Amino acid sequence: MEFSFLQQPLFKLLTQCFDEVNTEAYLIGGFVRDYFLYNTIYNEIDIVCTHNALEAAEKIREKLGSDAKLSVFKNFGTAHISKDNLVIELVNARKESYRANSRKPLVTSGTLEDDQKRRDFTINALAIGIDSKNLGKFVDPFNGLQDLQNKIIRTPLDPAITFSDDPLRMLRAIRFATKLQFTIEPSTFNAIKEQKERIKIVSQERITEELNKILLAPKPSIGFYLLDESGLLEIIFPELAKLKGTETIQNLSHKDNFIHTLQVLDNLCKKSDNLWLRWAALLHDIAKPATKRFQEGKGFTFHGHEELGARMIPKIFNRLKLPLNEKMKYVQKLVRLHLRPIVLAKTEVTDSAVRRLLFEAGDDIDDLMLLCEADITTKNPLKLKRYLHNFEIVRQKLKELEEKDHIRNFQPPVRGEEIIEMFNLKPGKIVGILKDALKNAILDGVVKNDYEEAKKFLIEFYAQIKDNVSNTN
Repeated sequence: MEFSFLQQPLFKLLTQCFDEVNTEAYLIGGFVRDYFLYNTIYNEIDIVCTHNALEAAEKIREKLGSDAKLSVFKNFGTAHISKDNLVIELVNARKESYRANSRKPLVTSGTLEDDQKRRDFTINALAIGIDSKNLGKFVDPFNGLQDLQNKIIRTPLDPAITFSDDPLRMLRAIRFATKLQFTIEPSTFNAIKEQKERIKIVSQERITEELNKILLAPKPSIGFYLLDESGLLEIIFPELAKLKGTETIQNLSHKDNFIHTLQVLDNLCKKSDNLWLRWAALLHDIAKPATKRFQEGKGFTFHGHEELGARMIPKIFNRLKLPLNEKMKYVQKLVRLHLRPIVLAKTEVTDSAVRRLLFEAGDDIDDLMLLCEADITTKNPLKLKRYLHNFEIVRQKLKELEEKDHIRNFQPPVRGEEIIEMFNLKPGKIVGILKDALKNAILDGVVKNDYEEAKKFLIEFYAQIKDNVSNTN
């Protein structure tokens, strides 16, 4: 097997450095896997050395030039080199052993074979020699290349031991199966089911990192179905697991909200790679189990699930160690508003309703519309056509009214301080009443979003209410 890329200047430089420090060295891991998958050379290079990895790293940094940066981690025998968009990771070959209560291994020096045995999956254990003695030598002790060709995820050694030693690898198996759209080999998947409780020793940050990578895959539903089938979902994301299932009373049923949610997520992923918009899709119906009610003769309802769902999000984000900042508020907003465009698409679209939607969504209106279109999962082609047509009407209305009224991120043209000054008021209830009246008048189209018109409206409105509302502090 020939690897012509080894004749490129960068790889010749690497070969020279390994020869100078007298070590055998092999390209390994994702670099080799992706070379075989996509026939492409990426700028993130993983290398395992039989020894002297840190000395080799110094040589490489020196030859790459002064703008190359080197980070050395002596305790782990690893080094990280970066220059522009090039990243090289070096590690000394090692053996690993684990204790029952930790996924942090005890590390000792080892051979290339030892290092390949410790890899998570056969497709990540492929190695290509890069020192002069082994240049172009392909080492594949676990038939990883065949697994790549057959689209199989499999562990190099006994999967029960692999997953017990490092339970995070269970999530990595599912993440790779999702990203690459591979199948997890049956005995490997059975081991995940058997070892699922071990996931509890993994830090939440590492679990969430894998969830994010699953969400960023082209078709995330693959991963969430695997998480469910393995039993991991109920442990790491119980709120999502509760969406599963249907119920029938008096021959009236509701759809499986877990399946629906994953359909919405996949629909959205065809249009956007925004991670936080994908989180909004995953969570948009998260409160349906808590709001499910049966109405005699009508069937199941989930009234208020959008509001309760929005209120659930801070707790979910906090537990998953997701950022409790503007990203969370963005997801909250989309979950809270996700029914609004759908209601508009099913009914006559009024200017007032569209203005209010634009006012509340602000700059996130386009993302909200993407989410709501993805939320249409009906199998009825006539309904689908009608809803999508109405969404286009809503989009056109949004565009027209924004151009005319400038409602997006709207601030009333007359602020509270000026209202206080205009009517010689103290801050209090009546100021709030006047501000709300002005906002509603503009959103309802009674008054243009214009300073002079707004002042005129306030003067007339205040004259009507001043005798009936006391100015309280």
